[in-house]
Amino acid sequence: MIPCITIVGSINIDLVLRTPRMPLLGETISGDGFSQVGGGKGANQAVAAARQGAQVHFVGAVGDDAFGRGALADLAANGVQTSRISVASGVATGVAGIFVDAGGANSIVLAPGANDALSVAQVDAAAATITASSWLVCQLESPLASVVRAIEIAHAAGVQVVFNPAPAAELPDSLLAMADYLVVNETEAAQLSGLPVAAPEDAMAAAQALRQRGAGAVLLTMGEAGVAVCDAQGAFLMPAVKVQPVDTTAAGDTFVGTLTVALARGLSLADATCEAQYAAALAVTRAGAQTSIPTREELQQFIDSRGGRAALGPGP
Repeated sequence: MIPCITIVGSINIDLVLRTPRMPLLGETISGDGFSQVGGGKGANQAVAAARQGAQVHFVGAVGDDAFGRGALADLAANGVQTSRISVASGVATGVAGIFVDAGGANSIVLAPGANDALSVAQVDAAAATITASSWLVCQLESPLASVVRAIEIAHAAGVQVVFNPAPAAELPDSLLAMADYLVVNETEAAQLSGLPVAAPEDAMAAAQALRQRGAGAVLLTMGEAGVAVCDAQGAFLMPAVKVQPVDTTAAGDTFVGTLTVALARGLSLADATCEAQYAAALAVTRAGAQTSIPTREELQQFIDSRGGRAALGPGP
């Protein structure tokens, strides 16, 4: 069965500058290249899910400009259903300025543009699409009220909710309690739990704290340190896949999209997390956001080349 997933979220155009290092305040340095690629956390996660074989519907907004037309065309080319994406008149499409250094680390400045135009009314109009899906994925690059409404609709209908609260924000327990799967990084986990996250043992404590706030399962991503996973059955650390990073942009989004499809296909949380780890690792070996996201065939070949899922299994 093909998983049916609705994603409510952001659509950006990424303007990527490669640089030997991050510039200091007030400093001008020479870069190593420039590219323009599709981005936005919601759009990245949608492309990741679609490339893993899911039927993906998207609820979002773009501007009535060349960037918006290009973003819609790119999503459609990846098999994402775009009929629920509105075109905001007189508003620019979201843009992200991204610096990527020689080690693959990035710094990002967002201009949300039309993403801020995603309204509660637009989400309500897409309620039938949300409730007809088996999974909903949301982030926080869209207005919080619209995200909350989408999650409320899904939760009431028994649709599984994957919530990636990024960028970090203060959120009520009532919202976290509607998340079947909460995916956070160290910064987001620290803000939501009130606990420092500097080591794997800290991550486990923060994940437990977020479960106590109501989240069903918590996956706390720590880059090369792995993923701390905590649910009602227990907790474990899933190691990272060791690669030479080129660009970490969209690694987290690749993880979320791949995780959701794997869970929707019936994989256990451990196996789904493992598959998502491989996908994120493969993505960081490539430049760009959506340009780095692997297809299902590419992911399977990569997993096989590294000895299969069992080679990465959960730590003790």
